[in-house]
Amino acid sequence: MPSVEVTIYHLVMDTPRLLRPSHGAPEGVGLRREMGPGAAVVAQECYRRVGADWHWVDRLSWSTEQWTTALSAPGTELWTARAGEMLIGFFLLVPCETDIEIKFFGLVPEWIGRRVGGWLLTEAIRRAWATGPTRVMLNTCSLDGPAALPNYLARGFTVEREEHQLRNLPA
Repeated sequence: MPSVEVTIYHLVMDTPRLLRPSHGAPEGVGLRREMGPGAAVVAQECYRRVGADWHWVDRLSWSTEQWTTALSAPGTELWTARAGEMLIGFFLLVPCETDIEIKFFGLVPEWIGRRVGGWLLTEAIRRAWATGPTRVMLNTCSLDGPAALPNYLARGFTVEREEHQLRNLPA
């Protein structure tokens, strides 16, 4: 496995007034909260499809039961962006003491570059603030898509700290 240096960016937004919204949803695109028994399967698909190109591997081996347990934690919310029934992106909100973390966020590969990411992030931030946290947190790293960090900063997040790690990437 090749080893690469990775920069992890810990981002925060301390007040909803810092949100700089993007444009509205593209025509025919909307949000849906995923709940109930099928949500774990949707979460697995989102994680696999969105994270495939960006080396998301930590939860690839998770079972449906593990996803069900994670999604059933109090305050956790899974949202998908869809064009009709077609999955185009998602975000997962996870409470962390008095804060809320946008734990996962992204688009499926075929929707990258179609002016959806700014809108979806705006909606994720709005939903996160609607839960009543002290602040909204988000982590990204240098392995994520090239538009990820610029999008987060453009919406109003600031880098709280950076850390550097060596990671082994799967072949």
